[in-house]
Amino acid sequence: MYPLFRLAKVTWQAKKQSSLSIADKSTTEFYCHPWDLDIFNELNNGRVLTLYDLGRTNLGIRCGLMKVLARNKWALVVAGSSVRYRKRVHLLNKITMHTQCVGFDDKWLYVEQSMWVKGEPSSSVLIRAGITSKQGIVSPVTALEAMGQPNPFTELPMWVKEWVDSEQHRPWPPLCGDREAETAQQSV
Repeated sequence: MYPLFRLAKVTWQAKKQSSLSIADKSTTEFYCHPWDLDIFNELNNGRVLTLYDLGRTNLGIRCGLMKVLARNKWALVVAGSSVRYRKRVHLLNKITMHTQCVGFDDKWLYVEQSMWVKGEPSSSVLIRAGITSKQGIVSPVTALEAMGQPNPFTELPMWVKEWVDSEQHRPWPPLCGDREAETAQQSV
């Protein structure tokens, strides 16, 4: 089940915190609860991604993006992610999460997030997120204009560009699924 109480808490806290620009770093704190654990008594990798959702919610509220989404009947979608897990998170560990938009291209926002426990990084994620409307993808420039914010970015960091490039070489549809799709992909 989605952590609705955590979502309510993040929303309430974000509304009380100072405003940010979309390029600023937001910080959110959580504790690892028993229902967050996997069979090895550590933070479940699926829950990690859900907590990262909440960190993006904090930034979205504080920079004004969530108001613009509601006003225009737009939504956010995750279109890709790359996660690194480096340190286990155990029961009752306090997690400090940092979330920051690192840039955008013509379609996607790129958000870098990290979780820290006892001053050491435990995981990080790079998210490709899109803003959607009934007409399709809304350009990040249009969203920034609707937010009344200038463009704080010049170009994407090299490591983000390299990830974007590597994603262009990944087959779609996935090769490990349906045999007919695999055959169609191989014949192209």
